[in-house]
Amino acid sequence: MTGTSSPTMLHAMVIGRLHETLVMLALALAAATTAQAQHYPNRPIKLVVGFTAGGTTDFVARVLAEGLRSQLGTSVIVENKPGANGAIGAESVAKAEPDGYTLFFTTVGAVAINPALRSNLAYDPRKDFASVGMVALNSTVLVVNATMAANSARELVGLAKRRAVSIGVTGLGAISHLGLELFQAAAGVKFQAVPYRGAAQAMSDLLGGQLDGLFADVPTIMPQVRAGKLKILGITSAERSDILPEVPTFVEQGFYDTIANQWAGTLAPALTSPTVIAKLNAAQVAALSEAAIQNRLRQAGVTPAPSSAEDFGRYLQQEIERWGRLVREKGIKGE
Repeated sequence: MTGTSSPTMLHAMVIGRLHETLVMLALALAAATTAQAQHYPNRPIKLVVGFTAGGTTDFVARVLAEGLRSQLGTSVIVENKPGANGAIGAESVAKAEPDGYTLFFTTVGAVAINPALRSNLAYDPRKDFASVGMVALNSTVLVVNATMAANSARELVGLAKRRAVSIGVTGLGAISHLGLELFQAAAGVKFQAVPYRGAAQAMSDLLGGQLDGLFADVPTIMPQVRAGKLKILGITSAERSDILPEVPTFVEQGFYDTIANQWAGTLAPALTSPTVIAKLNAAQVAALSEAAIQNRLRQAGVTPAPSSAEDFGRYLQQEIERWGRLVREKGIKGE
């Protein structure tokens, strides 16, 4: 009828106005988000570490936090949330607001190894995080007591063929454990793996003669190596370390695929603004380029390794696939 609207026309009008309203709301939200990102940061940033204070990961995170504080002009607070090979800290960041004020300082375990070890993870590293950038590399090494007759990885393999050789690792499923798995597979021998919950007790047992060897990261063993109490038989990097250029790699010694890089990087919750990610990455790269920060890290046995957010994201995907495959092939179980 003239002057009236049919139900179909009214429905279309309502739908049209609703669509217009939603578009306007989306644009307003986008504008607010952009404005927020442009003024980022204007309050303290929390950098979550999935391990206890005092360890290598915590040390590197605190050095980075100082650099970010200088670059961004705001406080960067390190918060330790240890447990489950970094999973507790990772989960807390995955569920945080994606506003750039809660970041995860991660190592390989929490995001590349845990997914294969733990079926009940409350986060998905592929979906729940946005890459900010790589921070540092820290290879795993095999050390023995300085009094041991073996002076190379190959000599230790020869010893293992004559008697049981015990090798400590800093946790089942940790990068040190996976490094040992790769080594013994390449060598064709079986070592007696002795898992510890941390490096302190393992180091004490090694120095006391209860262990034959230990897989651990470079900063953990450096003081005792410098004191002449331990000697390094091999390093798990693909090429010789700039921190320990005199130490041969396992690959050089004929144990191919014995590559177990420990690394650290920064992640943000998924959906964090690309503008915020770009600011964080620029600040991180600038901080890690400072001579004072580089010197502090290198003196501790850590190699600065800043990267773009995109490169770190691609590397993380490769690591998830590589370690997942190894864990499945070896039937490795987490703690």
